[in-house]
Amino acid sequence: MQRDGEASQILTAQQALEQYSQLDEEEQEAFFSLLADSYAAEPDAIHAAYQVYCEKYDNAALAKLFDACEPRRQDLLRRLNLCPGGTYELVKMRADLLKRLKKSPALAALDADFSHLFNSWFNRGFLVLESIDWNTPAAVLEKLIRYEAVHEIKDWDSLRRRLDPDDRRCYAFFHPATGDEPLIFVEVALCKGIPDNVQSILENTEETPLSTADTAVFYSISNCQSGLKGVSFGNFLIKQVVQELSREFPQIKSFVTLSPVPGFATWLAEQRATESIVLSKELEALLASESFDTSQVSASNQKELMRIVAYYLVEAKSSAGLPLNPVARFHLGNGASLYRINWPADTSFKGMQQAHGVMVNYLYRLSHIEQNHEAFSQHQSVVCANDIRRLASQASQYFTADAKA
Repeated sequence: MQRDGEASQILTAQQALEQYSQLDEEEQEAFFSLLADSYAAEPDAIHAAYQVYCEKYDNAALAKLFDACEPRRQDLLRRLNLCPGGTYELVKMRADLLKRLKKSPALAALDADFSHLFNSWFNRGFLVLESIDWNTPAAVLEKLIRYEAVHEIKDWDSLRRRLDPDDRRCYAFFHPATGDEPLIFVEVALCKGIPDNVQSILENTEETPLSTADTAVFYSISNCQSGLKGVSFGNFLIKQVVQELSREFPQIKSFVTLSPVPGFATWLAEQRATESIVLSKELEALLASESFDTSQVSASNQKELMRIVAYYLVEAKSSAGLPLNPVARFHLGNGASLYRINWPADTSFKGMQQAHGVMVNYLYRLSHIEQNHEAFSQHQSVVCANDIRRLASQASQYFTADAKA
């Protein structure tokens, strides 16, 4: 923290980060506690600067008050960032910190400092959008396999099916300070019509001729760096990819997702366990089984399940008034609308476990993105198709009086 020359500061930062990389978990905990306790802002300096500001009320006094309120650990993090590769090392350091927040809530102030700096260092102006295909360097492709968070990429053949065909696109954001480490990437399938299941996309047995493609489907979006939690990339990524695809394929008019519904199965199990919801005996029996054959589900049971899903997505809210489903919050916050519920749409083990095979299409209509975003951010409104809202309304018949109250 001493004011040495620039070369000395860079060397010291490099040595400090190298030493940090050798700490075990207990030593990391001690390091984070030290920063939280001993590198906070100085109360005396804050009081003194505030007194001056109260007397003068000018910009110079305000600037000094602002400086006094800044924790010393922010300056330390900036200094650690001076050496080559420092930014990425700090991202990994915050990932270590995030693992400890639940057990050590006193470290939340330190995490707020990381978040404050990262939101500046990783703002949209510094991000670089790159198209990834089968000819992209293997070092980057390997990272896609490792970071894929929605639909597992099992091997190189599986990756090739997603990148090599003419009807496939993949885009990622990179940052100059993190080299070939992607921050977030989205996988896109060009289709004729809006697909209602993900298996057909992943298997990709029949390519769509580009001349007939009228729909771009975002079927997987993966954040790559856990240390950048809370830094928003997805909204910028989707909007820019829509612009890129619109330029390349002017005939494409529909931009939709094929999104998972993580948390639905857990939520429904909780409703059943507390007897807040009463389902038909047939559907109860299906849901109680480890797995079930979707082809054996009757039309009435399918309708019942669709109503419950619609209720979960439209009406089930947190204490803050936001949808319980994180994927819904993401896309609705980006200005999309809830367009269609699909079942059975993901019959993989993961798809059945997290959502009983349900997936959702969110629609990005360029002329409505800002309007939808405002409706969600200002009023927590779930913009959705009329038939979905109707299904959600019909689901009230399954809930007990106590649950409705």
